[in-house]
Amino acid sequence: MNVAIVKYNAGNIYSVVNALRRLGITPVVTDNAEELMNADKVLFPGQGEARTAMEYLRSHNLDEVIRCLRQPVLGICVGQQLLCRHSEEGDTDCIGIFPMDVHRFVPTRHEDKIPQMGWNKIFNLRTPLFNPSELAQLTDSRNPSELAPLTDSRNPSGLDPLTGRKATTVEENSYVYFVHSYYVPLHDEYTIATAGFTLPYSAAIHKDNFYATQFHPEKSGSVGEKILQNFIDL
Repeated sequence: MNVAIVKYNAGNIYSVVNALRRLGITPVVTDNAEELMNADKVLFPGQGEARTAMEYLRSHNLDEVIRCLRQPVLGICVGQQLLCRHSEEGDTDCIGIFPMDVHRFVPTRHEDKIPQMGWNKIFNLRTPLFNPSELAQLTDSRNPSELAPLTDSRNPSGLDPLTGRKATTVEENSYVYFVHSYYVPLHDEYTIATAGFTLPYSAAIHKDNFYATQFHPEKSGSVGEKILQNFIDL
């Protein structure tokens, strides 16, 4: 498995490298277009400020490279925001994969502290990023009702009956780790996980081969490990 991480001016990405190594993946960190285009999977993580990050991406033509990627891509934190159309942070035009705009949180209560920093739950989960059985069901001719549930006594191994490997389904209301002041609004088509902080917003989004999470799966313990494994398995 050839996994690449986009190298750009957006904070420490080595927590993502270490999380992948724990899954048995040794990624390459690169800003080389050919290496990114030829990778099996591409991760686009980041922390920092949108305008500075986009200036770096454009100066290295990485925005165009990312638009041309056809393999599964996972944006993380600022990476999710940069995959959108526009960010209020620095009034920045972004890569534009998702026709969505990024907004700054506005506190509605005295106790609302910006940025949101810490653990929060995600819900309304969908797509194989959270439930790998959704991917397997596309090619499995059996009726899902005929398959033993993961916790059923008919399935003592605990393996997913569709994927045949250790179950990596993410449960509703699982907790993951967030650090952010800006958010992507909910969208009927693209939102695949929801979180709430001053208002409901997109904790994760999906379009075509592009997935993205506002939270940090690499800092989210066993839940984040499942999400990264599900992405690698796409």
